[in-house]
Amino acid sequence: MKKMKILISIFLFSIFAAVNAYSQDMKPEAGKLYNEGNKMLKSGNYDGAVKLYDQALSIEKDYRTYYQKGIALKGLGNLEEAKNSFESCISIKSDFEGGYNALGGVYFSLHKYDMAATNFEKVLNISKNNSIKDKVKKNLALAYTKLGNDAEGEGKSKEAVDFLTKAVGYSNYDAAYLSLAKLYTEIGEWDKAIDAAQNALKYRSSVGKGGPYYYMGVAYKGKNDLDKAKNMFSEAKSDPTYRKSAEYELGSLK
Repeated sequence: MKKMKILISIFLFSIFAAVNAYSQDMKPEAGKLYNEGNKMLKSGNYDGAVKLYDQALSIEKDYRTYYQKGIALKGLGNLEEAKNSFESCISIKSDFEGGYNALGGVYFSLHKYDMAATNFEKVLNISKNNSIKDKVKKNLALAYTKLGNDAEGEGKSKEAVDFLTKAVGYSNYDAAYLSLAKLYTEIGEWDKAIDAAQNALKYRSSVGKGGPYYYMGVAYKGKNDLDKAKNMFSEAKSDPTYRKSAEYELGSLK
């Protein structure tokens, strides 16, 4: 549950949101409605905000209004409508990095991780802000980890490894390293499994210690280094998730 909250918070927090965005270059009535909509958005009145943004859009089709409307719709859980609003935003201003990031977040919430990654990568191509790029790289790591895990579930090991390798190329995401360690043990790439598991421990933030130690144990067992395997399984059994598996492995090594 803790891990899921981390994922959701990343995508609900818009690093580009501009609730008090400058609107003096809009038509006066549209700008007034836009600003009032932003106040409602900030207060959490998403329904009220959407209505005001729609009124503003009936006067002037401005990319910022579509963007803020998309944020409000996402707050309401209307993901398809939010997607449409963000798409309208970037159709008007194709170099607006905030629109692509927000659209990527919606696709992620819709479990369309390939489209999420595509839009996050567009942010990297457009943005010149290193802070924004770093945050979007973390989003990309999450999206590619999801793609990798889905591919693994479909029995596509090579494709899964490729996706997960992309994930850790963007950010040192511990869950991606752990998935890589598991995959490498399944295909007998023992040294790569050990490296991935060590990185899962090194950058650990969302996974327990048991997984990395367990897969290192499997890898050392595969390399016939039984003393190291025993040590790893002994470490792994302190984690309730891996206790039974680690104890089984230790029993088989006696």
